[in-house]
Amino acid sequence: MTAFGGFMWLLFTAMLVLAVVALVLAVVAREDAYRAADKQTKNFWLIILGITVLVNLVVPMLFLQIAGLIATIVFMVDVRPALKQVTGGGGRRGGSSSDGPYGPYNGGR
Repeated sequence: MTAFGGFMWLLFTAMLVLAVVALVLAVVAREDAYRAADKQTKNFWLIILGITVLVNLVVPMLFLQIAGLIATIVFMVDVRPALKQVTGGGGRRGGSSSDGPYGPYNGGR
């Protein structure tokens, strides 16, 4: 039974860490990016993810934790990529040496 308890502790810790990471990412994103990506408001996601972190820390009830996990997963796989696309955070980093502020420079061709 101790192996199962250790596994459950590891699972709950992973859910908490994922929720905290999602909350930090939601805090860092700009408010206008949520509107531009046509997602719920920043305050909505901060409240949902904050409640998820609080539930994982204070009220370890499995069905509430699973509901929070679903909300966290939705944020990570739907909202966050949309925010990155709107803010220009997606794609490769750095770019080419011939890239200008509006895309690659082709030498006037």
